[in-house]
Amino acid sequence: MKIWMFLLCCLIASGASAQQRTYTVQQAHSHNDYEQKRPFGLAYDNGFGSIEADVFLVNGTLPVAHNARDIRPDRDLKSLYLDPIKACIRKNNGTVYADRSKKLQLLIDCKTEGVATLNAIISTLKRYPEITGNKTVRIVITGNRPNKDSLIYYPSFIWFDGELTNIYTRKNLARVALFSANFKNYSAWNGTGNLDSASKVTLEVAIQVARKAGTPIRFWGAPDNKEAWEMFRKLGVGYINTDRIAELATFLKGPEQLPR
Repeated sequence: MKIWMFLLCCLIASGASAQQRTYTVQQAHSHNDYEQKRPFGLAYDNGFGSIEADVFLVNGTLPVAHNARDIRPDRDLKSLYLDPIKACIRKNNGTVYADRSKKLQLLIDCKTEGVATLNAIISTLKRYPEITGNKTVRIVITGNRPNKDSLIYYPSFIWFDGELTNIYTRKNLARVALFSANFKNYSAWNGTGNLDSASKVTLEVAIQVARKAGTPIRFWGAPDNKEAWEMFRKLGVGYINTDRIAELATFLKGPEQLPR
């Protein structure tokens, strides 16, 4: 109810409306990418614009896993993501993709205490100047994050995932690269049949709030099928969240594109 009232006020203030747009795989987000058969590689080969990795801080290391019980010493942030990204930049003479107009967002979800985990991530990233100084790569922190009023105090190569209901100062909002929201807080739609009108309005307003902040939005915990992808495309989300990389890539590269 609080979210609904918040968004309703924003609707009245902004006159939100959905906008159709042309989508490419640059608007695709590989959710829990490390669970794919080829972490990083599958999403990258399909040209995705955003990839997500969950990390834990364990004895100074940053293993990548969804749960602590799944941690393996041979699967960490460096080996699964940072080293491959660095290799791509070198291969492409300074850009992450061979097409110099394409970019990559690496969303790092801190599963352990936010400040300590982020400090370890920053320390690790400082050994990768090819990444931190690259305009085609953006590192975005989500999960356990520092206080919303402290974002400006972190290095400029670190960005943050925001929350729509937070009130940010102008300087801190400038460090927010993305808004992520739990779809279930906005709709109970399961991806079949038509989206109900109340859900449509609520989602439209959330997207408009993010747009007014100059920041893209993605919804996690959402249905992950063709019907849902089409709905998100029509509504104008910033990134379409998926665990089905190949299928979404085919959908976005197909003839179903909407005109601007």
